[in-house]
Amino acid sequence: MKLRMMFPVAAALVLLSCGSTKTTTSTSTNSAYNVPSTIQTSFTTQYPTASNVVWSAYDVATVPVDWELTSWTTLSPTDHAVTFDLDGNKYHAWYDANGNWIGSAYAVTNTTSLPAAINSTITNRYPGYTIDQVQREMWKDHMAYEVKLKNGDNKVKLLVDENGNVLKEKTK
Repeated sequence: MKLRMMFPVAAALVLLSCGSTKTTTSTSTNSAYNVPSTIQTSFTTQYPTASNVVWSAYDVATVPVDWELTSWTTLSPTDHAVTFDLDGNKYHAWYDANGNWIGSAYAVTNTTSLPAAINSTITNRYPGYTIDQVQREMWKDHMAYEVKLKNGDNKVKLLVDENGNVLKEKTK
């Protein structure tokens, strides 16, 4: 009888231990993914009020920004990615294996909040195009917006600074 009762408990414990390697936390501590303390310190210094922090290895397939547009340092699976909540936005940030911050980004869902200069550039240089998606990207001492535009089957991806200057452009 005791053996029959122990089997469901043991099975439940085994299933619980087979969860994801990512853990959501309200701090930078994540025991399921080994993040070196130097990287955690860099992160918590930069984003002290971040919540719902989830660390993982860098994976090019899950990056929400166009790495080519930003010309960020090339990363590998030995580098680190983190997602977190801050000021009502879902952020993504990347750190190399030495703890150096590469960059951060978040989706801009309210495109009416874009700087007027960006809207002016889009209206004047890309008539007929509409905004499909926007990411605000920060790296080193830079901040820019990655803007995806579309006009029917035509697509343009821009990296634009807050003054409306097009830093890079890709067409499809």
